[in-house]
Amino acid sequence: MIERAAIQPLKMILPADGGMKTGSSSEVTEKFTAYLQNAMEQINTQQKNVDLLNEKFAIGEADVHQVMIASQKAELGLQLTSQIRNKVIEAYQEIMRTQM
Repeated sequence: MIERAAIQPLKMILPADGGMKTGSSSEVTEKFTAYLQNAMEQINTQQKNVDLLNEKFAIGEADVHQVMIASQKAELGLQLTSQIRNKVIEAYQEIMRTQM
């Protein structure tokens, strides 16, 4: 079975002062980008794990429970990522509508 690390909490990339900006916007952007890339890599790893378990199940080496649990984890991770993407796009669109 492929090992995977847990997705890092969002608080790991936010400033320690409760959200007040302590760095430049490019630093915050880089940290957020790294966070999203890490999350996508982990989702990809989960999907590869599901594929591997499906192959093992087909030859009788894996239990159906393992396959179903891995499939659900991968599906939930993808749904979470899609929702985060949607919220980021909504926030961007709202910012663009805001008059300065």
